[in-house]
Amino acid sequence: MKKILATFAAAAVSAAGVAAPAMADDEVKLQLQWVTQAQFAGYYVALEKGFYDEEGLDVTVLPGGPDIAPPQVLAGGGADAMLNWMPSALAAREKGLPVVNIAQPFKSSGLMLTCWKDTGITGPQDFKGKTIGVWFFGNEYPFLSWMSQEGISTEGGEDGVTVLKQGFNVDPLIQRQADCISTMTYNEYGQVLDAGVSEDELVTFKYEDMGVATLEDGIYVLEENLEDPAFKEKMVKFVRASMKGWKYAEENPDEAAEIVLEYDETGAQTEAHQKRMMGEIAKLTAGSNGALDEADFQRTVDTLLAGGSDPVITAQPEGAWTSEITDAALN
Repeated sequence: MKKILATFAAAAVSAAGVAAPAMADDEVKLQLQWVTQAQFAGYYVALEKGFYDEEGLDVTVLPGGPDIAPPQVLAGGGADAMLNWMPSALAAREKGLPVVNIAQPFKSSGLMLTCWKDTGITGPQDFKGKTIGVWFFGNEYPFLSWMSQEGISTEGGEDGVTVLKQGFNVDPLIQRQADCISTMTYNEYGQVLDAGVSEDELVTFKYEDMGVATLEDGIYVLEENLEDPAFKEKMVKFVRASMKGWKYAEENPDEAAEIVLEYDETGAQTEAHQKRMMGEIAKLTAGSNGALDEADFQRTVDTLLAGGSDPVITAQPEGAWTSEITDAALN
């Protein structure tokens, strides 16, 4: 519907004889992975503080949601760039969608499993016979890879785990439908605590600590677009301004959270939740200037390839990332 409306609007402008903006070539549409929240603060800060304007860019940030798959939006031309977890992006690339990572604002992973302590779970081998909530739509890949490395079936039974397709909430844990659920350090874990559960009642397993962390929230574009010098220059400007936004957000987390709230058209977010989220997000972007660390990339790939008979990807990716954009943006 939005695309149709945009077409009508363009036709109306044309019919009225109104000239297109001179800077039309410098428009950038960014597709987020999820709804407006502090997970994406750097981009909203760059908008609000005029960092994109300084680069001559007209940036539109497109919120995501449960029915929006960023790779599909990118493939359909609905966005110039998308945010995506690397497992999802690499899986999409292997399946024929040539996406390329041009920048990596997130250095660390915020993904973890949160379990009831009274289940007796103290380590991954205790997952056997348990029910675990897992997000899908590309978010399942790190979990499936981890279980494969542990030699634990995801088909249920006493020696395997029963995978519960988890919605984007914490209800399965609170209602005891699952022994563990997927949570992000910056979001759902706080929701569990807000539901009246104390930290003493829980045991958590951070993917980062378990050695199976994969890169999250990278900036991806279509490979063919990088053949266009004008597009590349636009992305250099976009990455430079975005990283300026991220570093500002890190240093001013409360202000960044308030800026996010201003852009939340749903009114669903609260100040307390967004400030807590931004505090946790700042820990994940710390240490990154936007350039992808090749060792981090290889660790992600190795984790995904170590999937036994059912790996997330089947071969070492070629051309899945480039330092060309960040090299130009940061120098």
